[in-house]
Amino acid sequence: MAARLRERYQTEILPTLMEEFKYGNPMAAPRLRKIVVNIGLGEASQNVKLLDAAVRELGQVAGQKPVITRARKSIANFKLRKDMPIGTMVTLRGDRMYEFFDRLVNVALPRVRDFRGLSTKSFDGRGSYTLGLRDQLVFPEVEYSKVEKVKGMNISIVTDARTDAEALALLRHLGMPFRSEGQRRRAQGDSSVQAGG
Repeated sequence: MAARLRERYQTEILPTLMEEFKYGNPMAAPRLRKIVVNIGLGEASQNVKLLDAAVRELGQVAGQKPVITRARKSIANFKLRKDMPIGTMVTLRGDRMYEFFDRLVNVALPRVRDFRGLSTKSFDGRGSYTLGLRDQLVFPEVEYSKVEKVKGMNISIVTDARTDAEALALLRHLGMPFRSEGQRRRAQGDSSVQAGG
């Protein structure tokens, strides 16, 4: 079964973007390339059980086996040695990516406490968007009773848009809940979702 969001992109969103930005060719329109979900665990070097739990939970959320990320170099101040496990990440492409995006937008984000929309300022200038979630429990796949420690995660949504404006339009059409200007002023104190830069 093809992801329903991928079909919607082809039938509705692509023609809308072509009209909005006056592309001559459908291949010029921006599309999602990959989604990288990352849980950093500095304390994993002291407690391997934490890392095992993070790998299990990220696997449940993403529907794909995550890889363990390791330190690239030793940093004495952080008691860190080269190749120590420091987190876990997963890269999603294709249907899995569209399914994860669908769940993120329609299930996880609405469950964030006091959610008032995402900031539009977290684009990197090359069409990618990063957001941080404070805890993994917003995903219903994670079993509340089995969670020992609340772990935050960074989600990077990589598009092939040439500008941030094109990437913003693509994500907005895909259903990403960005907040409008008026909401942004009221939501300065919003603390449950932070935008990563």
